[in-house]
Amino acid sequence: MENPLQQTPGAGTALTEEVAQFDAIIIGAGITGLYQLYRLRQLGLSVRVYEDGAGVGGTWYWNRYPGARFDSESYTYGYSFSEELLQEWDWKEHFSGQPENERYLNYVADKFDLRRDIRLNARVASAVYDERENIWQIQTEDGHRARAQFLITAVGLLSAHYVPDFAGLDSFKGAWCHTGRWPKEGMDLRGKRVGVIGTGATGVQLITEIAKEVVHLTVFQRTANYCAPLRNGPIDPETQRRIKASYPEIFKKCSETPGSFMHQFDPRSALEVSPEERLAQYERLWAEPGFKKWLANFHDVMIPGEANEDYAKFVRNKIRERIKDPVVAEKLVPKDHMFGSKRLPCESGYYEVYNQDNVLLVDVREAPIERITPKGVKTADAEYELDVIIFATGYDAVTGSLNRIDIRGEGGQTLKAKFAQGPRTYMGIQSAGFPNLFTINSASVGNFVRAAEPLVDWVSDCICYVRNHQFSRISPTPQAEAAWTQHVAEAGAKILRTQADSWFVGANIPGKARALLTSPDSAPVMRAKRAEVAAKGYEGFLLQ
Repeated sequence: MENPLQQTPGAGTALTEEVAQFDAIIIGAGITGLYQLYRLRQLGLSVRVYEDGAGVGGTWYWNRYPGARFDSESYTYGYSFSEELLQEWDWKEHFSGQPENERYLNYVADKFDLRRDIRLNARVASAVYDERENIWQIQTEDGHRARAQFLITAVGLLSAHYVPDFAGLDSFKGAWCHTGRWPKEGMDLRGKRVGVIGTGATGVQLITEIAKEVVHLTVFQRTANYCAPLRNGPIDPETQRRIKASYPEIFKKCSETPGSFMHQFDPRSALEVSPEERLAQYERLWAEPGFKKWLANFHDVMIPGEANEDYAKFVRNKIRERIKDPVVAEKLVPKDHMFGSKRLPCESGYYEVYNQDNVLLVDVREAPIERITPKGVKTADAEYELDVIIFATGYDAVTGSLNRIDIRGEGGQTLKAKFAQGPRTYMGIQSAGFPNLFTINSASVGNFVRAAEPLVDWVSDCICYVRNHQFSRISPTPQAEAAWTQHVAEAGAKILRTQADSWFVGANIPGKARALLTSPDSAPVMRAKRAEVAAKGYEGFLLQ
């Protein structure tokens, strides 16, 4: 156990703390880390979670910017592992906001007494594999050290926040922040001149909310996005009862869909029905809440080609209808990527913001940002005076949060160097040369909790198998890893997610190699592949 008299080393202070020993170490106390802790503890393992933040919740701890909320239905997003939890938690809205989501994850941590095994304010700086003892040793930034046979990185897909390297940022006299590090005490934007850089999913949520209170808002847009109405609302008591009685059906439906959402594609082609019927379906779905207009549409809307472009035209016209100034409207209409090739932001009045007199849209593709000045933002065309700058500039997805930890495997090789041209893994879960390291979030995509729970279950069963069969280590064979990496490249080249420059392929980060960062396969296919590998005694893995 840990030494209660631990010291935090300062300048010239020797490391006097004993090295804490556990069966497993988890990095991250977000959705995945909390459930992984619960599962491993159930199996009788000693576990310690190290969390960078001052509280649990991961994404829902850090992203407390105005407007942050689910875009998948609340009741499809929560944990499914406890019937008691499902029945006693009431989701207040169909698409729940950040404050409630953070409360929910704290409720889970308390209900299952998870906090006693979580160390907060503990950013892991390094993780080094000891080949002689088959043990991972981590060290936090404050010098605390711990060792365990198994290391699980539950660090999130979108947690390594990215601020572009604009010249002059340090000279800015006002306040600035990234949406992923919104101050816990909030930011008072009333009466302020605010600039928002970025119009992805986060920017869309944020801009809609803060436009209600700022004296002037300048939005710096590089890429226009296809956005669809969220149509959120409160959950009434009768609907609440119906949801609680239907959880088995809800989760079954999610388990059968490609992205683990509760929406199933129409098996018909958009091109095989009449134009009138096609338009009627588009309009019907547009009036529905959430992702239905994306994921319950004709199946070929999500395949590059004629059907995709037909629906894209429909969405572009929906955008134009809502903006009074035709010049502004055309700036907000996406023309450089296919519908669905980027994550679809859901909005609640976003386009109407640009009809306000106090809102200015700046196209930084036409006039790029040259620098941040003491007074604000200077583009090639003008300088915009601001009191506050907010960076809604996204994340170094999937590999970014792993690269920010110095992870060293066999022979001292670093995971960062190995992943320099894109992830090299077997099924996203493990990488050759890094035994007993499970990079769990790298394998997850879609409706997050629905994708994460089966992954955590698989990793837990795998660890059990290793221990029960008296093996000391598990890692992929180089052949299995090479075949998987080739599959990701070849199958990934054919899917919609790789057709645009987005975080899905790392294209939002200067200098990052362009590669699909997640699996090209659907959720049911991935679960089946993992199950088959396990059933064959972890085929493709080397057990020693």
